[in-house]
Amino acid sequence: MSREHTTHRWWVLAVVGAAFFMTILDVAIVTVAIPSIQKDLHIAESTVQWTLTAYAITFGGFLLLGGRVSDLLGRRIVFIGGLVLFTAASLACGLSGSAGMLIAARAVQGVGAAIISPAALSIVTTTFTEGADRNKALGIWGALGGSGAAVGVLLGGILTKYLGWEWIFFVNVPVGALVLVLTRPIVPESRADLGHRRFDVGGAVSVTGGLALLVYAISKAPDIGWATGRTIGLLIASVAILAAFVAWESRVTAPLTPFSVFRIRSLTAANIVGLMLGAVIYANFFILTLYVQQILGWSALRTGLTFLATAGTAVIWAGVAQAFVTKVGPRPVMTLGLVILALSVLGYTRLPVHGHYWPDLLPLYLTFSVGMVFGFVPVTIAAFIGVPEHQAGLASGLMNTTQQIGGAIGVAVAATIFTSKAKSGHGTAAAFTSGYHWAFAALVAFAIVGAVAAFVMLRGIRAPAPETEPVQVAA
Repeated sequence: MSREHTTHRWWVLAVVGAAFFMTILDVAIVTVAIPSIQKDLHIAESTVQWTLTAYAITFGGFLLLGGRVSDLLGRRIVFIGGLVLFTAASLACGLSGSAGMLIAARAVQGVGAAIISPAALSIVTTTFTEGADRNKALGIWGALGGSGAAVGVLLGGILTKYLGWEWIFFVNVPVGALVLVLTRPIVPESRADLGHRRFDVGGAVSVTGGLALLVYAISKAPDIGWATGRTIGLLIASVAILAAFVAWESRVTAPLTPFSVFRIRSLTAANIVGLMLGAVIYANFFILTLYVQQILGWSALRTGLTFLATAGTAVIWAGVAQAFVTKVGPRPVMTLGLVILALSVLGYTRLPVHGHYWPDLLPLYLTFSVGMVFGFVPVTIAAFIGVPEHQAGLASGLMNTTQQIGGAIGVAVAATIFTSKAKSGHGTAAAFTSGYHWAFAALVAFAIVGAVAAFVMLRGIRAPAPETEPVQVAA
């Protein structure tokens, strides 16, 4: 392989990785700006949360569809379409003068993100063949995904403090425009050779509707209660729609999601672990942001800066993680990562009411970074071991979907536990802190389940080196 071709591949990773990083940033970047948005647009507290929920619903709901469409229509053209939609929606978010416009633009932004993420990841996996180079590329990708939430809180705090909340959206516009300009000359077009171009409309409508409804039900459950008729009804409806999707896919000749892909044991294991990992990562940053702002009284800027320790060290650990995966396989690295996460989050259950950055937070921020990267990197690599090129978009969509659904579940469970404990203590600082402790304890359980799943399901799975043949991992 020529040196020019090798260099070109890394430029492809840089271009699509920048777009992917924007989509992950926007999951968390709004969190610290919520008070400013609420004040400037005169939005009720119950309504302003929709700036988070609207993005989560469409992002989680359209991921699987976005991944499969990129296989069918062409990964570069679909990536460009998602990028244009995301960038335009970001501009609309920043220009919003009302709650309705902002929430609608955030929903469209989520659709764009759901198109970008799986298309970008499938471009990477089809650009790099299985082996050490792909492991390095996916190691970088895992670091971007793992640190995105932390950087989102950091950048959100800085932009909100010095430029205003509008700039947490405006910053996407020049980045999106630059990526758009660079995509066509740098990123090659590719599509799956399926022998047909039939599109499974029934599968697309049912899976997107079912996933979007599921994310909505989970996201709203902490506000209206898990045992209410509305929540139960929404959950039943989402499960029924997804069951209809499964039934439809088993009959249609060209399914949106061929279930044979789940015979690839490493992909199935990676998605189960990714679900748990998403729950821990996103909920952790959500709870910590509330703790340092509500209990410690820190500003949006200071809140963001505290996460620099996690985001900054993630890049360093990504190189170590991918090297370990190449040498010993994803199983030990992934298991170790989830165990470190469990221990770090367990440490958060001892946060005091009058806490300090040192020694209460910084050591745990640093260890959490190690666990986060040692989880995300091998999960990302394992999700593509043995996956045929024509199913790269599908595998990308599945991986992103499980992580986003996991994040929605983790945040919803943590918020429910925190709210119930805080109310029982009449809303005092001590009661709030106790609520955070119990919420973190729930995340410990998610991490342990993920560690057990990784240890049990990935037995015998190795990440192939360049000189080896692809590993056969079908169950």
